Amino acid sequence: MTNWTASRIPPQRGRTAVVTGTGGLGYEDALALARAGAEVIVAGRNPKKGAEAIAAIHRDTPSARVRFEQLDLASLASVAAFADRLKSQIDSLDLLINNAGVMRPPQRMETADGFEIQFGTNYLGHFALTGHLLPQLRKGRNARVVTLSSIAARQGRIDFDDLQALRRYRSMPVYAQSKLACLMFAFELQRRSEAGGWGVDSLAAHPGLSQTQLLENAPGAGGRVPLPFRILRALMMQSPAQGALPTLFAATAREAKPGGYYGPGGLSETRGYPAPSRAPAPSLDKAACARLWDVSEDLTGVRFG
Repeated sequence: MTNWTASRIPPQRGRTAVVTGTGGLGYEDALALARAGAEVIVAGRNPKKGAEAIAAIHRDTPSARVRFEQLDLASLASVAAFADRLKSQIDSLDLLINNAGVMRPPQRMETADGFEIQFGTNYLGHFALTGHLLPQLRKGRNARVVTLSSIAARQGRIDFDDLQALRRYRSMPVYAQSKLACLMFAFELQRRSEAGGWGVDSLAAHPGLSQTQLLENAPGAGGRVPLPFRILRALMMQSPAQGALPTLFAATAREAKPGGYYGPGGLSETRGYPAPSRAPAPSLDKAACARLWDVSEDLTGVRFG
C-alpha cells in the first residue's frame, strides 16, 4: 500500500462503474477507471460540463468506454429517473462512486424536495441513488460502493432535531454534518449488506485537502473564492489527481477492506498517498448510524433490500 498510485489499479475491463460528478475528483476517478478498461458512466447535473469531461477523457484515452448521463442529486425525481434509465441500459453494476457534492453556500438553500441543500445533495441524494441501484449492484461482480466523506466530518454532528438547519444555518457545521452522514451511511451499508447477504462491499474515502472547484461551484458563491483561501490552496492543497487516489484505492485495490475508510496518509490526512483513515467517533456509533438510516428512508421514500 506504500505510495499506492493509479498505475496499480487492477485491470477493470468487463466492469461497469458509475461516478457522480463531472469535474475535479469525479473526473479523475472516471479517467483512471477508463484508462484501466472499465465502462464508465459519468453522472452529473450539467450536460455541457459532462460533454467536456467525456471529450477530455477520450482525448487522453481514445479507446475509453465512457459516457455521460444527467443526474441532479438535489432532486429525488432526477435520481429516480437516472436509476430507471440505467436499469433499461445495464443488467448489472460493479462499482458506484458517490462523489459529487456542494460545499458551504453562504445562505441556506433547499433542494427540489425541500431539504437543506448540502445535506440533501451530498448525503440524501447519494443515499437514494444507492438504494435505487442496489438491485444492479447485487448482480455485479465483486460490487463495491465508495462514498466520499471529508476531513470536515471530524467536526460533524448529526442534529436529529434539526437535520435541515431550519433553526440555525451555519455553512461549515452543516457541511460537516453532511459529510459525517456520508461516512455513517458507508459503515451502515456494509453492516446491512453483510446481514442481508447483499454481496455488496461498502467503503468510504476522503481526499484530504485537494484543489477542486467545490467552493467555486457552491450555490450562491458566484464563482468567487476569497484571496486568502486561494493562496492557502496554492500552497497546501494537492492536485485533484492525487486527491482522487484514496477513492480509487477503495474502489479497486485488492487490499481495500469492506467497511474500510481511506484518506491521504500524510500531514494529518491532508495530503499524501492512500492509507487507512481515522474515523471520527460519531461515525462509530452503531445506534446513531441505524437511526440515521431509518430517518433517511423516511425522508427519501427509498427502501433497501
